[in-house]
Amino acid sequence: MRQDAGINGDAQRIEQMVWLLFLKVFDALEEELELTRDDYKSPIPDHLRWRNWAADPEGITGEALLDFVNNTLFPKLKALPADPVRNPRGSVVRGVFEDANNFMKSGQLLRQVINKLGAIDFNRQSERHQFNDLYEKILRDLQSAGNAGEFYTPRAVTQFMVDMVNPQLGEKVLDPATGTGGFLVCAIEHLRKQVKNTEHEALLQNSIYGVEKKQLPHMLCVTNLMLHGIEVPSNVRHDNTLARPLRDYAPAERVDVVLTNPPFGGIEEPGIEAGFPADVRTKETADLFLVLIKHILKANGRAALVLPDGTLFGEGVKTRIKEQLLAECNLHTIVRLPNGVFAPYTGIKTNLLFFTKGRPTEAIWYYEHPYPPGAKSYNKTKPIRIEEFDAEKAWWGSEADGFAARVENGRAWKVDIAAIQAAGYNLDQKNPHTPDAVSHDPDELLREYARLQTETQGLRNQLKAILAESLMRARA
Repeated sequence: MRQDAGINGDAQRIEQMVWLLFLKVFDALEEELELTRDDYKSPIPDHLRWRNWAADPEGITGEALLDFVNNTLFPKLKALPADPVRNPRGSVVRGVFEDANNFMKSGQLLRQVINKLGAIDFNRQSERHQFNDLYEKILRDLQSAGNAGEFYTPRAVTQFMVDMVNPQLGEKVLDPATGTGGFLVCAIEHLRKQVKNTEHEALLQNSIYGVEKKQLPHMLCVTNLMLHGIEVPSNVRHDNTLARPLRDYAPAERVDVVLTNPPFGGIEEPGIEAGFPADVRTKETADLFLVLIKHILKANGRAALVLPDGTLFGEGVKTRIKEQLLAECNLHTIVRLPNGVFAPYTGIKTNLLFFTKGRPTEAIWYYEHPYPPGAKSYNKTKPIRIEEFDAEKAWWGSEADGFAARVENGRAWKVDIAAIQAAGYNLDQKNPHTPDAVSHDPDELLREYARLQTETQGLRNQLKAILAESLMRARA
């Protein structure tokens, strides 16, 4: 691909590889279905199936291959019948290809790429498992592929969040900002341990839901889910979750579990906020996702999501959103992650929020996640590891008994709701066990400066209001 004049940069190379991979994986799954189901019929016309134009290493190449891909394959897959009920597989294919592109300009080089992929046998478990590991590496490599880095959450973080939320077979699991599907894949692996028979497998197949706004991560996600045994990922849509007004969600669409890392720092296009209640309207993406998640959870539904520090201490609309969250949900735990977890995409300090809908928050437990011994930061070669969360897991306890087993220690502390309310719903509560800790991280110092400016402005406004009221009384 690097030799091809039509491809510029890693993001385009990955997008090019993924639509090819999707067709290859789809064809391998169809081979399995043809063996197990007598009446199986492919949604893809015969001459467009991988086996009939790509599988033969000596097949069409050069200009003939380019002409077929650009003028036959892509137009026809983009126009497949896409009724998600009557033709779910066709809907999945069309959704993957509707905004996909063939960037390669050399038919000879394209044939070489196809032949490399053709050597992988996805119907052999050993090769599929090996490829899953390689696919994880592709997703990690997206971190250095420009803006594509926003699509990747470290595997250790997704694994920990899924483990703590503990989805159960029969529950509906949603990621409303799916990205490449990391949370959903972790949920699938978690649920598959509970599968004992074909009925359980059918429950699993219909448990996974997601929505992704951008084409490349959506394509990666659908392929990822198929690699992890979801036959028809038709419940993962290519769309903007926030574009749908909250009032349009019927009770039957509520979900049991939400696991997500919503985009933060982003601003939604004008008009999106109109679908939200007037008192919490904002254009900030992360804030709107928090409102959405609270709304679409069932009673007793559980959520775990990644949010930046700015949401914790932010004021204005953020305060109203947090006030409503704490009134309607039990925000029982906030895990504070150190800097660098999402490097190199962002140095913003992040937090993992865990809450259950249905009863108000009485107290919030905080846990400050440390760097591993000897480390001062994370980087691409030394990312955060799942073993680092063993301390949190041992401390966690059970929500059923109100987390009675939890105890405060140097990393964990508890803040009552009265203290949160007195602080104006500021969730940025410092560790009382390390009050004199001073950070020299420039990003953190800038955020602290911004927080102090916000607090100072708030005090100024209060002082102005008091002075104005005093002046009016004096004149009276």
